Formats: sequence, structure tokens, C-alpha cells
Amino acid sequence: MRRRRDHLLFKNLDWWSIATYLLLVFIGWVSIFSAVYDPEHSHIFDTSQRYGMQMIWMFGAWLLAFVVLLIPARTYVLYSNLIYFIGILLLVVVLFLGVERSGSRSWLVLGPIHFQPAEMSKLFVAIGLAGVMSRPHFHIQNRRGFLQAAFLILFPMALIFLQKEAGLAVVLTAFVVVLYREGLSGWVPIMGIVAVVLFLLSILWDPVYVLWLCLGVVFFIGFLESPKKRPVLITALIFASVYFAVPLALKLFSVDLFSYIKKYQWFLALAGVLSATLLVIAFKNKITYLKVLLPVFAGCVLLVFSVDYVFNKALKPHQQARIETLLGIDTDIYGSGYNVYQSKVAIGSGGLTGKGFLQGTQTKYNFVPEQSTDFIFCSIGEEWGFVGALLVISLYAFLLFRIIIMAERQRHPFGRIYGYGVAACVFFHVFINVGMTIGLTPVIGITLPFISYGGSSLWTFTLLLFILLKLDASNY
Repeated sequence: MRRRRDHLLFKNLDWWSIATYLLLVFIGWVSIFSAVYDPEHSHIFDTSQRYGMQMIWMFGAWLLAFVVLLIPARTYVLYSNLIYFIGILLLVVVLFLGVERSGSRSWLVLGPIHFQPAEMSKLFVAIGLAGVMSRPHFHIQNRRGFLQAAFLILFPMALIFLQKEAGLAVVLTAFVVVLYREGLSGWVPIMGIVAVVLFLLSILWDPVYVLWLCLGVVFFIGFLESPKKRPVLITALIFASVYFAVPLALKLFSVDLFSYIKKYQWFLALAGVLSATLLVIAFKNKITYLKVLLPVFAGCVLLVFSVDYVFNKALKPHQQARIETLLGIDTDIYGSGYNVYQSKVAIGSGGLTGKGFLQGTQTKYNFVPEQSTDFIFCSIGEEWGFVGALLVISLYAFLLFRIIIMAERQRHPFGRIYGYGVAACVFFHVFINVGMTIGLTPVIGITLPFISYGGSSLWTFTLLLFILLKLDASNY
């Protein structure tokens, strides 16, 4: 009976996903060999080199995958809280016993085994979140439910930030996709995107320009939502008139208003009076959209004026430099922009079909730093060109498609929630990593799933995928 059940399990596995996974892992192994190729160590099985070690990580990942498929699927549901707690415990332990590398204290060393709990936090959070959110009485629209889900994501993020691994901490924001799929209002992720845009604009522009943009958006939404358009237009006209007319009128009497106060202080004074007046009107007349818009505008103001402190005090110099490079403020190709510049040169030199295997010059002569980990995609682009890069991206797109299919066909909410957690993590890593290599996203030091060198990354994504495969196979 047991043999029959095991046979059905392997029969019901999503073999398209497994085949895609194996192909990506093989591409990664070959790409690592090409990226760090040394004629003196030309054997791909040489374990003294990174490609040889990656082979060991591959065999270890496949052993883990086989073990996962043998464990009953209900184990992950029953012990989801324990698995999450173990993940948190590892993140706490590494703060005290961790080894520092490249400026971050995020590695645990147990004899010959070196691993990064922050990298594995995606797995713990995905299981913990699925366990809590799949409970019968959990509702994400409920304030208590939302706070529970937010805590499960934000607490490990805070611990990872303390380890100085900002990139891996930011990855956990991908789980907002899971919350949205389970019923969270679409305004929450939209507000998150708006906050990021305002942060970047506040670095580029004068704060007054950003505040005018925020106020303009608030008036526009108010105009669309209000059943009576004229009061909104009159209010906007009065605010703009007072803002510009008073300083001009004072100049007639040789009084320069902005010699006494700053432009943004004058803006805030008027906006404060306007907001307070409209808030009273909103509560008196029960105007719902105003009750929401005005606190949102107040939040935008706080965000705009906190950017200077966060950017100059909270962020480290190398993080500031990466953001400035992304925004085009700092274009020093020999300084903060060196990695991205060399990566774009490597990808651009590949052309349509690439230079050929082991023929990449940018990667062979070590022009691109971290070419076997964070920037391995540029090695693929240089040697295999646009065609090879498109193939890799297509494989990821197909894998994500299969993951979402598996998630949607789950009978138990745990499997669906977990599946979307896996999809969110894979998509975020691929989008940011590929974006880093072509200069579209900031360099935050995260790996390309299944391809970049490293056991922690390969094992984590293997476990993420094969636990879902197990849940899906048992679903039948």
C-alpha cells in the first residue's frame, strides 16, 4: 500500500516545474564555470574552485529535495509555527554568534558548514505566514489579522536589518503579494509604491516641488470622488492664489516673505490650515474620502521631510552611492557606478547571439565584480547574447506560471498561500537581480535563483519549490 502511495506521489509531481528547475540549475553551474574559469583549473569538477563547490551544493540540494518529497505534506501545516520560530531563533543567534563578512554579520559557521539564516528566512516566513493565514477564523481585512500577518513579515525584516543585510531584508516585502491575493486592499501595495516614488523624488527635487505634486494628486482624487466638482476646484484655486499672491503683495511693500521663512514652511502653514478646515468639514458632513485623503497627505508630508534624515543618517555611504547611481546623480564609472557600468558593457558586448562559451572578455578579465553571484546574469548576456538572456528569462517566466497554477489548484488554503509566497520570492529576486545588471534597479546584493553561486541560496530556493511540489502532489 505504501509503495502504491509513493508511486502515485511521484506520478502526480509537476514534472514541468522540475525539468525547468533542473535546467536553470545546470545553466547556473555552467555559467559559474565560465565566469570564474581558470586554465590551470579547467576541470569543471574541481572542488577547489567555485564551480566544483557549486556541484556539491547541487547534489546537496537534490538530496534535500528528495527528503522533502518523502515527508508527509501535513507536516508543514501542523508544524508551521515551530518552523517559523526556528527561523526567528536562527536570526537571533546569528546576531550574537555570527561571522562578519563583507560588512554584514549574517553567517553561521558550524565546522565545514557555512550558511546564511537571512537567506533562508524566505522559507520560514512563507511557511509561517501560510500557517497563520490558513486558519479558519483568519481574515486579512480584519485589523487583528492584518497586524498578525504584518508582524510575521516585519519582525524577521528588522532582525535582518540588524545584521546589516538590507538587500535580503527588502526581499521579504515581496510577501505583500500574498496578502493582496488573500484579500488585502489594493491600496496597501499602491501606497507602498507611492512611498518609494516619493522617497526617490525627494532626493532628486526640492521638497516644495514634491509637496505640490502630493497636493495636486490629493486634489485630483478629491475632484474625481466628489459628487460636486465646483467646491474642489474653488478650494484648489484659493490655495494656489493665496500661496502665490501673498508673497507678491508683500513685495510691493518691499517685504520679502521668504527672507523670514522658507518656501516649504509657507506651504506647510497654508496646507495645515486647509487640512484642518477640510477635516472638520469631512467629519461634520460625513465625507468619507476626505477622512482618508487628508491623513494620507499628512503621511506624504512626513515622508518627504524624513527623507533627508533617512538618506544621510540611516543609510550607509555605499547604499547612498547606489541610490545616487540609480538616479543618475552620481555617474562616476570608476566609483559607485563601476559595477553597473561594467555589467552593462558586458551584456551589451554580447550582441544577439553572444561571444560564445568561455569567450567573454569582460568576465574573463574580472572587470565585473561578483560575477559568479550577484552579477552572474551579465556573464550569460555576454557569452550567450540576447538569445541566451531571453531564454533564461523565459524559463523563469514559465516556472512562475507553473508555480501559480500549482498554488491556485490547492484544496487547502495553506498550499495556495504558500505557493504565492514562493512565486513572490522568485519573482522579486529575478526582477531585482536582472534589473541590477542592466541599471534599472539599485544594487542590493541578492542572488539570481538557482543560478548564482552559493549553497544557502540554492538550497533555500530548492526547498521553497519542492515543498510546494510536495503539497501539490498530495493535493491529488
